[in-house]
Amino acid sequence: MSEERFGEFVLVRRHEQGHVAELVLDRPKAMNAVSTEMARSVAGACAALAEDRAVRAVVLTSTHERAFCVGADLKERNSFSDADLVRQRPVARGAYTGVLELPVPTVAAVHGFALGGGFELALSCDVIVADRTAVLGLPEVSVGVIPGGGGTQLLPRRVGAARAAELIFTARRVEAGEARELGLVDVLVDEGRDREEALAMAGRIAANSPVGLRAAKRALRLGHGLDLAAGLEVEDAAWRSVAFSGDRAEGVAAFNEKRPPQWPGE
Repeated sequence: MSEERFGEFVLVRRHEQGHVAELVLDRPKAMNAVSTEMARSVAGACAALAEDRAVRAVVLTSTHERAFCVGADLKERNSFSDADLVRQRPVARGAYTGVLELPVPTVAAVHGFALGGGFELALSCDVIVADRTAVLGLPEVSVGVIPGGGGTQLLPRRVGAARAAELIFTARRVEAGEARELGLVDVLVDEGRDREEALAMAGRIAANSPVGLRAAKRALRLGHGLDLAAGLEVEDAAWRSVAFSGDRAEGVAAFNEKRPPQWPGE
């Protein structure tokens, strides 16, 4: 396993011969509250991961024992002027869009508090694994703002418009069991096993074709919300991008020769 640090608060670990990257939120003294510096580092790490063709899956984790991420750093923002807030906005957005736009499958490993922007970072991933200590929510209206990291758009795509409205308007916190029932998380595991399960899932994902994985994610993301006919066109375009690839040829050959594939990744 290798490690690379992006600023003071973000770490990237590489597992499985570099095919699984762990994007680690590492600001434990502030329960991973997202400051301007941390947001910039998340965006930088995501940009580097997006360019790395060896990476086939990313797992978003936290070093804090009791929190995944508690959202925006309100202590920092308390000192902001209106002009400061305007200048900081694209930096903050860059962190959330960086995770959302990763071209490979992403898995969030959530324990403890995942609130506000912390929950939005998890929502930006394709799959959310949570342990039984998880507490999730978008409490922004309780402090006079609204979710600004994609929450008003990503949550209804998960749970429907009415359920998302209830959660956002009431600003209530949802504990792990209810979160699983509502579809806020996809996999619920015993306490302390969220990272282990997320990395195991990423390992299973990374065993598959890197060309296929990127194309499948592209089709899923671009097709979501389209009518069926338009969605099938998106799927067809993604299929054509892999049908004549080296990965497709290797996958078919490996199946017929009853051996593990050696993906060329092209």
